[in-house]
Amino acid sequence: MCERAHHHRFPARPPACLRVCVPSNRTTGQSKRTMSLSLVLRQRSAATAAVSARGLHLMRPGSVYNFRLAAVAAAAPQQSHHPGAAGAVASSPINHHHRTFLTMACAQQQQRCVSIDNINPAIKTMEYAVRGPLVIRAGVIEKELEEGVKKPFKEVIRANIGDCHAMGQPPITFIRQVLGLVSYPPLFDDPTIPADAKQRARAILDGCKGGSVGSYSDSAGIEVIRRHAAEYIQRRDGGIPADWQNIILSAGASGGIKVLMALLRCPIDGKKPGVMIPIPQYPLYSATIAEFDMEQIGYYLDEANKWGLDIAELERSLAEARKVSAPRILVVINPGNPTGQVLSRANIEDIIKFAHRERLVLFADEVYQDNVYEPGSQFHSFKKVMMEMGAPYSGMELCSFMSCSKGYMGECGIRGGYAEIVNLCPDVRTMLLKCISAQLCPTTAGQAVLDCVVHPPQKGEPSYERFEREKAAVLESLRERAELVARTFNSIEGFTCNPVQGAMYAFPQIRLPPKALEAAKKEGKPADTFYAFQLLEETGICIVPGSGFGQRPGTYHFRTTILPQPEKLKEMLGLFKSFHEKFLQKYK
Repeated sequence: MCERAHHHRFPARPPACLRVCVPSNRTTGQSKRTMSLSLVLRQRSAATAAVSARGLHLMRPGSVYNFRLAAVAAAAPQQSHHPGAAGAVASSPINHHHRTFLTMACAQQQQRCVSIDNINPAIKTMEYAVRGPLVIRAGVIEKELEEGVKKPFKEVIRANIGDCHAMGQPPITFIRQVLGLVSYPPLFDDPTIPADAKQRARAILDGCKGGSVGSYSDSAGIEVIRRHAAEYIQRRDGGIPADWQNIILSAGASGGIKVLMALLRCPIDGKKPGVMIPIPQYPLYSATIAEFDMEQIGYYLDEANKWGLDIAELERSLAEARKVSAPRILVVINPGNPTGQVLSRANIEDIIKFAHRERLVLFADEVYQDNVYEPGSQFHSFKKVMMEMGAPYSGMELCSFMSCSKGYMGECGIRGGYAEIVNLCPDVRTMLLKCISAQLCPTTAGQAVLDCVVHPPQKGEPSYERFEREKAAVLESLRERAELVARTFNSIEGFTCNPVQGAMYAFPQIRLPPKALEAAKKEGKPADTFYAFQLLEETGICIVPGSGFGQRPGTYHFRTTILPQPEKLKEMLGLFKSFHEKFLQKYK
């Protein structure tokens, strides 16, 4: 299970001050006085925040609490140095009294129609560990560094998220040229921009209403780009036909995943629809399942077998789930996030047979299909394998996803992606198109970037050699970094790391000393979260605890990207090793 951070209870903001007005009625009269309390709030990862020295608990907006305040001298505020602790309280001396505290924020909240108690409960339970409490704390630390606060490091290294360009990866020239042209047509007059980039941009603009990417596109995306996506899939899969009308463009792969999951959000025989997801998993899935009030069905990947997918484990998980839910979707992430495995063709065939036998819709998350590094590993698309298996498997419903955020492109913020939906009932397709029409259209800038991915420069065109050179350089550097990360982690006492066969992450297991487990328990944190917070505070390295992705009980992991540029990555790994040695000495 993902760590229950309950961040819906606390505002995700840097330290702030809260002014508290305290009405006081004396027995000798009705005079009132006001006491101001300055509460310096600091982010924390656990589900509670408290100022234990004063017995004052953080109040939720819209709530009124009674507290007993002990008389205190005009003492200086006490500041906790723990990253998750609430800060200090300063107050004037007061007598022992039961008093009702009503914050100004609470008073305003009581006049509003919407409070934390009457919003969608599914939103309150959803979590997204990749941007959870550790990342919030990292943001606070960055601001503190900007303000001159002294730390044992000079910068925060954000190894928590697969944000390629944020970690220094250069953009692909051809992609940016086309993006610039469609965004600012006067660049067509620039003689330094190659003719093939201009031709691609002109074709995109011809597909836009009014010849502008500022116009709405069709809800499923610009037709010429959908056609190019189908041609790309057909080339990738060795000539197996792809129908452009089965392609839906989306805001990254995430947009397509969410709209298709929403389509299957229907109770069956009074049971919630269930979604089978790998554990460890990409938190988009657990968050979306919670948001849609569906049932999460986790199946464990086999860490001892390079994070392979075991059919017996799928069967166990499905049998348990059917007692309480109606399983409908089987999600497979290949290459894997956060685990970096690349599935063999034989493994994919077994998964397809299982899904067919159990009448499950396959969701193939293939956004890392360009990111395969280990010799002997090869990406096989689920569609290609399914079609080559022939009937009855070639008639199965399959939804596969691709994105321009990963691979060699790394254009995360521009939000381009596609979903290919195979063998969908025509009536269901009509409902899907109706559903996406309510969202108007995916971003046209994202569609333009995706077009560059699925319709890249061809041999003989002016941009071809430079495009291929830049693409190969990015992928080769990632391959070298994948090897470096796994090798380094395996050299550290207490670490075990599988080869990073693909994708952009390592997911090592760490064996923590009993004293560290006890210390984590005292702080109310999962042990891997406890470790990650200390790592952040002492080195500036921001990772994601394994509890945010799911892991077998009694094991502890974390996810780190391999995206820092080579010299920065070496520096990060050196800091990591030094920190871990000190951590073991402290808790042995």
